[in-house]
Amino acid sequence: MTEPSLFQEILDYGNRANPWPLYEKLRSQPVWQEADGTYVVGTYREIYALLHDPRISSDAANLLPEFAEKAGPLAQTGNLPPSFIRTDPPRHDTLRRIAMRQFGPPHRPDRIDKLTPKLEAIVDRLVGDLAGRQQCDLVDDVAYPFPVAVICELLGVPEEDEPRFSQWVGPLVDSTGKSSPELTKMRTDAIQQLGMYMFQLAQSKRANPGEDMLSGFVTDDGPDGRLEGGDLFSALILLLVAGHETTVNLIANGWLTLQRHPEVLERLRTEPDFSVRMVEELLRYEGSVHFLPNRTAVADIEIGGTTIRSGHPITLVLASGNRDTDCIPHADRFDPDRTGNVHLAFGNGVHYCFGAPLARLEAQLALTALAKRLQNPRLVADPPPYRPSPVLRGPIHLEVAYDGVLPA
Repeated sequence: MTEPSLFQEILDYGNRANPWPLYEKLRSQPVWQEADGTYVVGTYREIYALLHDPRISSDAANLLPEFAEKAGPLAQTGNLPPSFIRTDPPRHDTLRRIAMRQFGPPHRPDRIDKLTPKLEAIVDRLVGDLAGRQQCDLVDDVAYPFPVAVICELLGVPEEDEPRFSQWVGPLVDSTGKSSPELTKMRTDAIQQLGMYMFQLAQSKRANPGEDMLSGFVTDDGPDGRLEGGDLFSALILLLVAGHETTVNLIANGWLTLQRHPEVLERLRTEPDFSVRMVEELLRYEGSVHFLPNRTAVADIEIGGTTIRSGHPITLVLASGNRDTDCIPHADRFDPDRTGNVHLAFGNGVHYCFGAPLARLEAQLALTALAKRLQNPRLVADPPPYRPSPVLRGPIHLEVAYDGVLPA
């Protein structure tokens, strides 16, 4: 029986709770090649360089045929075209500009600022609902419903429809980075159901537009035109999933980290504005997206003493790069006071996550509210159970006991 490779060990669910020793081994050389031809990169300098290299493609069409056949769920979107994060410039740039026009500068510079009071109210309500109990599941009770409510508010999804999304989003997330006939069918069914829902919602927004992003997508004719047809629904599915799932994990990973570092938790309770640099360090130390498995070389690339061959898939292990002590001093230490904090939690280059400001704000608000209001919180299980996906890593449940909940 063939021994598993280092990367196969990383993918093994049994190592999900503590992948860091494996990442340290991964960084013993910049680039590894798997038996199937995939290149795996785990060092900060090389990841950063490749994220900015125009010879790296996000389009699965650039894979050699033998790799395209097994590209996996990331390349499968039912009958929809790939979302803009799975395209390259110039098409990527056009689609991203259209989407960004409804989210941030220069067309909507105050979108997030205006949303802040609503976010604070949602957090206050969710944490307040923990009162009268002695234990909660922080994922089910706060970390999940908060970002779902926020992304639904942004997109214009009616509040009463929010619970429906968990049955669609779950299969999409659980199949990320993995492939099997069962997962593919579940993913395809979820995309079809979600696409149909979004189609009907888009129709209603065309007839009665509001201030939400979806209304803007279907009514606003900017310099690049509108998102139409499959491009619209691919973008909506991307924004719905990426707009909340990574933040769910960021909040859950954040609370787990705070409980493991009680001195930092105490500072969050007592120091104004501490949440800003604390969350920035959290993004580096325990980010949600552990690797990007969807890059392809479009030419031979010499890097890290290795030639990455054209047409081969590349996996960039962002979480390993974020702990690279060759570039980040004391990288294994959780230190919110570190200066010049650099990390790859939101990627980099042309595909840098445009939802980063919202994710930062959501984590700051949720973790601060929990820190200030939960009395004597304790982890019930450490480590907690983790989600199946090796790409989007976070607890699937996080049981916390506490003595009471202070008023907002």
